[in-house]
Amino acid sequence: MGQCPHWGKSREEVRWQYLKYKVFVFPEESNDSHVLVQAQPEHPLLNFTMCLRSYTDLTRPHSLFSYATKEQDNEIVLLKFNPTEYRFYIGGKYIAFRIPESHMESEHVCVTWESPTGIVRFWLNGRPWPRKGLQKGYEVGNEAVVILGQEQDTFGGGFDAQQSFVGEISDVYMWDVGLSNSEVKMLNYMEPQATPIFSWRNFPYKIEGEVYLVY
Repeated sequence: MGQCPHWGKSREEVRWQYLKYKVFVFPEESNDSHVLVQAQPEHPLLNFTMCLRSYTDLTRPHSLFSYATKEQDNEIVLLKFNPTEYRFYIGGKYIAFRIPESHMESEHVCVTWESPTGIVRFWLNGRPWPRKGLQKGYEVGNEAVVILGQEQDTFGGGFDAQQSFVGEISDVYMWDVGLSNSEVKMLNYMEPQATPIFSWRNFPYKIEGEVYLVY
């Protein structure tokens, strides 16, 4: 597993919990409430997969997953820009994926990226979208702060309430490999053999502000 992103904090202080069937509820717009994921890769990333489930009625831009390093606050970001567009950032640059507007349904999103080709794969509720390219040859730093529900404009902070998430987030995973199409489709039933950086079945987190963990 990865290391805690707060320098000097021991692994014993990190809260690891089995969160299957639970969700984080972000009840209202704020410039501080978030979930800090207390894990990070042990090495820089040339491949990764990130997945999560969200449920919201927001129509404005909102950040779901924000992975920042000291050198780049938008090292990895998953942002839902509007009801029909997701934006995925690597190293400060992004590509957009157009989606049908949902009608009050939860959305399970997975994204993979590989440095040698820059190819990005995007799945919505298990369905793959056309592949695109982003930041070929880039290396994602591993000394990172990982946050759910806010977008970092500085390393570990700089939140904007107008980009905050309101709703429910669950089933958050990250691997340091690219999952296959069949592995993504099977995530509702079983986990792939690859060891995750962090997993909803053993999730390392700290709640900041008004966020609730509920069934």
